[in-house]
Amino acid sequence: MSLKLGDFVEDLGAPGIALGVGAVVLAPFLARSLKPVAKATIKGATIAYEKTKGMVAEAGEVFEDLVAEAQAELAEEQAKKLEGMPENQS
Repeated sequence: MSLKLGDFVEDLGAPGIALGVGAVVLAPFLARSLKPVAKATIKGATIAYEKTKGMVAEAGEVFEDLVAEAQAELAEEQAKKLEGMPENQS
């Protein structure tokens, strides 16, 4: 079964035609009035993205610092263990 444009047009009748013409006439006015809303939404999303990006970068730096500190502590513990061993056991 294939869809044909005539199937839709026949079912819509006069109200459908009026709705179509109304949509074509009102579209430019709606586009103009909705443009500021769309622009504000995009602006807000961009600001949120930038803030989130900064927070993620900061969290990554904190995590890297923690990893470096943990590695330094492990290296220090390993060095202390090696210092306590006699030289012929290493």
